[in-house]
Amino acid sequence: MQSLRVLSLLMDYPTADLVAAKDELIALTLEADLNQPTQQALVDFIAQRCSHDLLDWQAEYDGLFERGRSLSLLLFEHVHGESRDRGQAMVNLMQQYKAAGLELDAKELPDYIPLYLEFLSTQGEQNAQLGLQEVAHILALLACRLQERKNNYAAIFSALLQLSGAKVDLTDVQQQIVGEKRDDTPEALDKVWEEEAVTFGAEGAGDACATGTNRPLPGQRRDQEQVLDLSELTTRAQTFSANLRN
Repeated sequence: MQSLRVLSLLMDYPTADLVAAKDELIALTLEADLNQPTQQALVDFIAQRCSHDLLDWQAEYDGLFERGRSLSLLLFEHVHGESRDRGQAMVNLMQQYKAAGLELDAKELPDYIPLYLEFLSTQGEQNAQLGLQEVAHILALLACRLQERKNNYAAIFSALLQLSGAKVDLTDVQQQIVGEKRDDTPEALDKVWEEEAVTFGAEGAGDACATGTNRPLPGQRRDQEQVLDLSELTTRAQTFSANLRN
């Protein structure tokens, strides 16, 4: 699905190359299988973001997605947090990437959403839609949190939900996050810093978000379509929703 590649690029760390591709991105968005309001929201996002200062865009991106966990672009951050289960889940997902011919660098995190979208875009329309449905509860949460902050990045996640065809009650999700405390304030970040132990060496480096580097090399990508096994995400979806309500 070409549209998933476009959305993956738009969700990834903004670069000069992305800004230079403004017209092409808009053209591809208008060809995507999305309704008119969703298409227009994405076109407005591209036009607005690409017409402003890139450094300001990058700074805002860092503040949104790399400060605090509520808007993390790491899928298993929202499912497992920092539990041991997260490591095994990432290993399982990495194995699926390898089965499709995608080899990632050891420091790349397989649950980084732009990378996941890049992978799904190579797996055929039906399989891609299935993969989106498996993470629809996370996409909905991120969409609602961004809408709550009146941030136009919400358009990307709304488009993904539409492409997934998943029946998600966004009103219910919005009600669940009412009164939710922000985790990106200086006070919240200081609390996390005090509570978490500092990890040194290779293990610590591997846990860092490799923004902008999560792309398989074209020379090694074979795009072998396969049946996705995302039961790890499916079985955790109900627990995830229950925890959100509490």
